[in-house]
Amino acid sequence: MKNLNFKIILSFLGLTSLMNGAFMLVAAPFSWYHQESEFSGIVLAGITTMILGGLLWLFNRTDNKHLGKKEGYIIVTFGWLMLSFTGTLPYVFTGAIPSFTDAFFETISGYSTTGSSILTDIESMPKGILFWRSATHWIGGMGIIVLTIAILPLLGIGGMQLFMAEAPGPSADKMHPRITETAKRLWGIYFMLTIIEFFLLKIAGMTWFDAINHAMATMSTGGFSTKNASIAHYNANPLIQYIIISFMFIAGANFVLTYFALKGKISRVFKSEEFRYYFFGSLGVILLITFFIVNHQDPNLITSIHHPKVWGATESAFRHAAFSVVSVVTTTGFVSADFTMWSAMATTVMFSLFFIGGSAGSTSGGVKIVRHIVMIKSSFYEFKKLLHPNAIIPVRYDGGSVPKTIIYNILSFFVLYMLIFIVSSIILSLFGLDFESAIGATASSLGNIGPAIGSVSPVDNFSHLSIPAKWFCSFLMLIGRLELFTVLILLTPFFWKKN
Repeated sequence: MKNLNFKIILSFLGLTSLMNGAFMLVAAPFSWYHQESEFSGIVLAGITTMILGGLLWLFNRTDNKHLGKKEGYIIVTFGWLMLSFTGTLPYVFTGAIPSFTDAFFETISGYSTTGSSILTDIESMPKGILFWRSATHWIGGMGIIVLTIAILPLLGIGGMQLFMAEAPGPSADKMHPRITETAKRLWGIYFMLTIIEFFLLKIAGMTWFDAINHAMATMSTGGFSTKNASIAHYNANPLIQYIIISFMFIAGANFVLTYFALKGKISRVFKSEEFRYYFFGSLGVILLITFFIVNHQDPNLITSIHHPKVWGATESAFRHAAFSVVSVVTTTGFVSADFTMWSAMATTVMFSLFFIGGSAGSTSGGVKIVRHIVMIKSSFYEFKKLLHPNAIIPVRYDGGSVPKTIIYNILSFFVLYMLIFIVSSIILSLFGLDFESAIGATASSLGNIGPAIGSVSPVDNFSHLSIPAKWFCSFLMLIGRLELFTVLILLTPFFWKKN
């Protein structure tokens, strides 16, 4: 094994920082337009980040363009850390979030598209800072790593290793043989859908500022809102909530399927086994939760979650069930109602969705539906093997046979995911959280979901956590966003050995 190419690693981190600084400067006009004193702090943060990135890139240029798997894993993990540490500067320089721990928590929650927050009064925050907060979602949604590899050929660097390490899901399903073209098309779809949702939300009644922020948070499956009550602020406007439900669902689907749908190949969408489970599974749970709300819920609560001018209790129950289910399954984290105040059975079903996740190749977090499909089929395969030990019975997915290596990888991922969940829940309980809050905060952070149960429910936030607990949750957000292996492999001694 050759030595690591540290120059190309540092050079790439420099490019990442340059882009991050440029996005910060995009937030400055929002602050200037509203005549906020934080304008200068945002500009200073952007310039500082770009200078840091420029220096890293300038002093680490090299003719050795080799980029192996190890460099790919290091770049993705440290690239995310670079984004998160420099992303705190607008908060710190403006004094909007004076505590560095809180600023880092809010920042990595944004880039990891978790949506957990320490802010207690969001509506009092400066507009420029709120835009930057939403922008961290949008950047992290598809991954600034994927964006950057689209320009790597200009530098003579191949990007396949980075895409394989960063692309959401257990595999990078390619719609085009050239990885840079794939990255460009993914970002093109991402940008276009964000603009479409922005216009629809504006037409439905949002202000232009709220519309752009919520569009960025929706398409990234992030969940940061500009309102203290999140989307519950718009309970009197069902159209806004139905628009957000629709785009959350789209964002939680494989973007390659979205590409085919936009080309008119709808049949290819429903041929996807994962999409069928995603669509019909979500619909089934929505109807189940609606039934729980209507038939087993306190009538006073049904009244409280719908506006008297709206269509009625049944529509309201369906809308809030649909909103909550899609928000949790896609790991968006927007809130239209406090699902922990529904019946115990409904709350239990909602919490179980924390471990599902959206589709592979989407911006959502979590375990991912395709992994559950393969694990379930693999379990039935073992039952059949008990009856027919000599039979060759392959696990099939989308009409093809799933290689054993992928099955083992998926099973290893799930075992590791649940092990981390159990151990992390214990650790957070040691940091002072009660049982319900500890498992809620762990499931939320690891799955990049946002609101959970206990003291971090949809009507609460993470501000009351101790400093160690906030840093630990930040770590869980990072490994959850990068699908465990990408980060944890760096902690193994054999990764750094020469062989």
